[in-house]
Amino acid sequence: MNDKVFIHPQAIVESENIGERTRIWAFAHVLKGAVIGRNCNICDFVFVENDVVIGDDVTVKCGVYIWDGLRIEDRVFVGPSVIFTNDHAPRSKAYQEQVPKTVIREGSSLGAGAVVLPGLVVGPSAMVGAGAVVTKDVKEYELVYGNPAKHRGFVCKCAKPLDFEGKKLAVCSCGLRYQFGDARVWQV
Repeated sequence: MNDKVFIHPQAIVESENIGERTRIWAFAHVLKGAVIGRNCNICDFVFVENDVVIGDDVTVKCGVYIWDGLRIEDRVFVGPSVIFTNDHAPRSKAYQEQVPKTVIREGSSLGAGAVVLPGLVVGPSAMVGAGAVVTKDVKEYELVYGNPAKHRGFVCKCAKPLDFEGKKLAVCSCGLRYQFGDARVWQV
């Protein structure tokens, strides 16, 4: 551990793999094998298991449990009480031989209380609405919400909705431009 990390006196941090300028707040518990990047904010009552990798500039709000097999890339926002799962058929005292890998890609956001089932990928800059139950992969820049989470549109990196209105090109009010084709969106 380095002296450029803030760990609240009431947090339990067993890992030594914590990046500079990261803040870990009260009642958080980070197990020994976890890796947390630079400039992260791990809020109160967060639990981070061993086989977890969290990138740089990630915010994990209060009440989130991050289980083995989860990979959270840079600049991800994990809202309060988001639920991750890592077992397709959980039973008490019945352990998996291999934990499914769940990946939350760079720049994406998960709204408060969203549930992400195991083994899925939430694409770069995607947005998952509050309370959504994610049962399948989410595409890059895709906006999903509901139970089960369904496609509702696409969003810019700045999080504003993109309006293609039957066109193949959308220009966000922030100035970024996006192309639509083959049921996906990319920045141009």
